[in-house]
Amino acid sequence: MIRRKGRSLAGAAAGAVGIALLAPFIIQLSAALMTSGEIAAGRLVPSALHFGNFRTVLSGQHAFPRYLANSLLIAGTSSLIAVLLGSAAAFALTRLGRRAALAVLLVVLTAAMVPQIAAVSPLFLLLRSAGLLNTYAGLVIPYVGLNLPLAIWILYGFFRQLPPELEEAAAIDGAGFAGTIRHVYMPLAAPGVFTTAILVFIFCWNEFLLALTINTADAMRTVTVGIAMFPGQYEMPWGVIFAASVVVTLPLVALVLVLQRRIVSGLTAGAVKE
Repeated sequence: MIRRKGRSLAGAAAGAVGIALLAPFIIQLSAALMTSGEIAAGRLVPSALHFGNFRTVLSGQHAFPRYLANSLLIAGTSSLIAVLLGSAAAFALTRLGRRAALAVLLVVLTAAMVPQIAAVSPLFLLLRSAGLLNTYAGLVIPYVGLNLPLAIWILYGFFRQLPPELEEAAAIDGAGFAGTIRHVYMPLAAPGVFTTAILVFIFCWNEFLLALTINTADAMRTVTVGIAMFPGQYEMPWGVIFAASVVVTLPLVALVLVLQRRIVSGLTAGAVKE
């Protein structure tokens, strides 16, 4: 009964996520297909499909493909490192006593509550002294630190559901610690690891403040900062900005819509005791 209610709740939450994503995306797509005059006139629906904004974006006139590649590399690397470190930390916490694990998780949560704006200036000074401004590592390192608490919290819920008897059974069969992790725990925790990787990737992909502050060179900008740097000579090219936003948002929207149930189950893992 509890399991059915949990599935119904997850389905309702997944549907709400889909609606919340699609509504603004449709408005954004509609504006991207308008001419500048239609946007200025405040129209909500284009009179005809206008693909010139997309051609301008994808032609590389604003170095948009470069920004896209930078974001993909930085977000992908940050997600991979955060998930690997988070998996190791979450697994270690499940081997501690419950009180000790909760104490560590409380410290992790407290660290995650620090406002990002308060960390920008110290991070800038540290990265400047380390010579990491305008580098990929200069954004990967802060992104891993900012998203590691989220990874630990989600993965802890998954690893906690795995019985420790599996490790004993694997040891009896002659598997070492590394073999147990690789062949027993990681396949079972794969849904949680996959969910965490998706969420961390989305947060890294959408981050703006640190990317704006740390990577100021045009060749090192991420796509969120690059879109903000699309000024026109006499007016803001809103059509091009909307088209670039659609190109950036479309993969995330598709990813979340396809995997929304998995994401919701990852966020609620361990919340209901079966």
